[in-house]
Amino acid sequence: MTLKLAIAQLNFVVGDIVGNAKKIVDAAQQAYAEGARLLLTPELSVAGYAAEDLFLRPAFTEACDDAVKGIAAALAGLKDMVVVVGHPTGGSLRSRSVAVQMRHNAASVIREGRVLETYAKRELPNYQVFDERRYFTPGQGTCVFEAGGVSVGLLICEDAWFDEPAELARAAGAEVLAVVNASPYHVGKEGERVARMADRARAVGLPLVYAHLVGGQDEVVFDGASFALNANGTLALQAESFREQLVFMELVRPSQGGEGIGFVAEPGAIAPQRDAEAQLWDALVLGVRDYIGKNGFPGAILGLSGGIDSALVLAIAVDALGKDKVRAVMMPSPYTADISWIDAREMATRLGVRYDEISIKHTFESFKGALADEFRGLPEDTAEENIQARIRGTLLMALSNKFGSLVLTTGNKSEMATGYCTLYGDMAGGFAVIKDLLKTTVFALARWRNAHDPYGTGASPIPERIITRPPSAELRPDQTDQDSLPPYDILDGILARYMQDDEGIDEIIAAGYERAVVERVARLIKINEYKRRQAPVGIRVTHRSFGKDWRYPITSKFNETAGAQKT
Repeated sequence: MTLKLAIAQLNFVVGDIVGNAKKIVDAAQQAYAEGARLLLTPELSVAGYAAEDLFLRPAFTEACDDAVKGIAAALAGLKDMVVVVGHPTGGSLRSRSVAVQMRHNAASVIREGRVLETYAKRELPNYQVFDERRYFTPGQGTCVFEAGGVSVGLLICEDAWFDEPAELARAAGAEVLAVVNASPYHVGKEGERVARMADRARAVGLPLVYAHLVGGQDEVVFDGASFALNANGTLALQAESFREQLVFMELVRPSQGGEGIGFVAEPGAIAPQRDAEAQLWDALVLGVRDYIGKNGFPGAILGLSGGIDSALVLAIAVDALGKDKVRAVMMPSPYTADISWIDAREMATRLGVRYDEISIKHTFESFKGALADEFRGLPEDTAEENIQARIRGTLLMALSNKFGSLVLTTGNKSEMATGYCTLYGDMAGGFAVIKDLLKTTVFALARWRNAHDPYGTGASPIPERIITRPPSAELRPDQTDQDSLPPYDILDGILARYMQDDEGIDEIIAAGYERAVVERVARLIKINEYKRRQAPVGIRVTHRSFGKDWRYPITSKFNETAGAQKT
């Protein structure tokens, strides 16, 4: 016996319930026409993931419930076709002072115009970017349905990371596990998913099909890469990452005396393995494209300084949007080196974007003139440096207001962590593209992009001197980043351990870092929380980004420095 099934690895839009439902119906009709009799859609595909506090709006969940009924009606003519649709369901029972939560993260099994079963997710994640216990009540049941003569056990995302849901599905007669997911990308997540699901398949002795979301939603990106595993955990099928696809595969029941269902995948059905930089680049490109496109901005604008960060953001933006939708503005100050505008012009030419130069020299002098009485007798310091950054931010925002393009900020994670950035200056904008990239990763990704042209927008877009020259904010004469910060290889090593891996100060020192440097970096992280709270949303590519992954108080007297808490 053979069941042909399809995975709808699709890019849904939060709140576009009508559009999302149409995508599901279209995918089901195409899958049916190509011989599939089971279609799996990702977790919460009707609503889009994650809809956050929209889930608290009764009208939202009611609209999703209506959409599921509409999908069922639209597919009534597809004989023997089974479609699994992810959606929120339920509502709230309200009194005068409290709301009793009755919502579920659910998936419904639809066949020939009817909803046969609705399964509620049992395991609700509440870590990293996940907040599902805020919105949903855990389910209690098990769902095993029949499609093409095969008994399929349905799980939703986190359910498959725990033993009990899969074991209950097997006990209820499941011959294969279907796992529908919306699992945000971070570096290394794809391999982690496959490994954990391989453990699950082996533990229950069943093949497993994993249907995954793709697309950008605010700060998170979903990478697709849907897959199927044999009961022994070996990979039988894997879709491409960061691409919408309708993926087909077959479940084959061997002849009598076999050892259970095995997968048969057509040749070439396993997408080739890609290096970490290629996946990271795709995540950033998709994040920019979907944030701009889904929010209706006509394009993007950024300040191009001749430095590595703005160069990388420009290359990402052009790969995401095309050269005609990206504008770069160079805003030289009295401290801008000639090589900066020469390199900026060269890069803009290589990528073919609109490029303009707006000098801030006279504006800067006007600001200093206005403050002359207040500043008289005081040396120039960060106040004058930040005026330059804020002038640039004001000019970019003015151009954004006039022409509608979204300002992309260019600060990286190393700068955000240590406060080496200016509120209402280089932090002014609508989307922080490389907010979650350490500076060393910025350099590595720039070199990778110069060696590859994944979107056909031009090879080697970043002039070599931009990559090799010492980084500088160019806000005072002969300035370099290392005047204020440790060397980036040291700084980033500390940041990765302290922020991303939650290592203590003593642990980091024991790993070979100088105590004074570690304590200084930890202090900078602490005192700059108020800045990070005001930074634009940006693309999450690590498991500990600044955003929902990082929730520290701005006002706090806690000091982790050795001996600081002793009384």
